Amino acid sequence: MPASTHDKQQPYDLSNFTVMLVEDSTYMQTLIAEMLKVFRVGDIVACSNVKEACELLTIMQARTKSRYVNSVDIILTDWLMPKEGGEVLLKWIRENEQESISFLPVVVVSGYTTEKLTHVTRDLGANEILVKPISSKLLASRICSVIDSPRPFIQTSDFFGPDRRRQDTAFKGSDQRSKNQNVIEMKS
Repeated sequence: MPASTHDKQQPYDLSNFTVMLVEDSTYMQTLIAEMLKVFRVGDIVACSNVKEACELLTIMQARTKSRYVNSVDIILTDWLMPKEGGEVLLKWIRENEQESISFLPVVVVSGYTTEKLTHVTRDLGANEILVKPISSKLLASRICSVIDSPRPFIQTSDFFGPDRRRQDTAFKGSDQRSKNQNVIEMKS
């Protein structure tokens, strides 16, 4: 059998996934939700602001694996929203005492992405960032990245979140990255 036929990757079964979408724009909320439906995501929970997202996350994650309520698997959040934006939500998630919340993968979606914003979101513990206008291909790639390449969580005196390093490259000097940090895995 030719290698290309045998090595074809099977599509993901996302029917048991719950994605929380935090987006104040009804148009973008509908667009992203429709993309997630095409990916056959099992449950899409849409919130129009940070306060609503925090309240629902607290309830849903407390009832983890209930027969009636699925826990959230991935959060997609807009960065700029009226009142409180993605920064407030991301800080709340990473500082949360419930592991089922603090370890959640977060993809930040923003129409105003700059290198500075990329660094800010990374330093606040975002797993991925996605630039608007989004395409289904880019959205799928961010979701697949979270699934295929989960990064260990790191805790230092001033950071908690997924390892910010994307590559392990050689460098000269002492390894400062290994000092004063703990690699943490969520307890099952």
